[in-house]
Amino acid sequence: VLHDQLHLTDERSFWLIGNNSFISLVVVAVWKTWPFAFLIVMAALQNIPKDLYEAAALDGAGTWQQIRKITLPSLRPVNQVLVLVLFLWTFNDFNTPYLLFGDSAPKNADLISIHIYQSSFVTWNFGTGSAMSVLLLLFLLVVTGLYLIFTSR
Repeated sequence: VLHDQLHLTDERSFWLIGNNSFISLVVVAVWKTWPFAFLIVMAALQNIPKDLYEAAALDGAGTWQQIRKITLPSLRPVNQVLVLVLFLWTFNDFNTPYLLFGDSAPKNADLISIHIYQSSFVTWNFGTGSAMSVLLLLFLLVVTGLYLIFTSR
């Protein structure tokens, strides 16, 4: 944005060029999504009954056994939903790469969302952009279905 739209800099920052571009994209995506993940995991942790920990302590379970036998199994359903939601959000994210790179994303950070945008609104080929959007939707539906099948008990 500073370079492409506002013309406040002469050249792009070093972290947005070449091999560093994908790393910068991952850092921004993690920075953007970790508060949501933190809130969901904290809510799930607070939802675990304290009686389970008290009973385990009375039975002689140590801290690591309580984490392995109570905490992690209790967090499993929440983590399954969280992984799916974050995958879908990250895969469909258009704003982050567009704000970082503008219309010309480096090869390392070239994402399907940027391709769909360029096909639809830069080259005015709405048919190709629509087809890529539908294929992306079908791909995400298949991945979601397979994930739900493999993670269900």
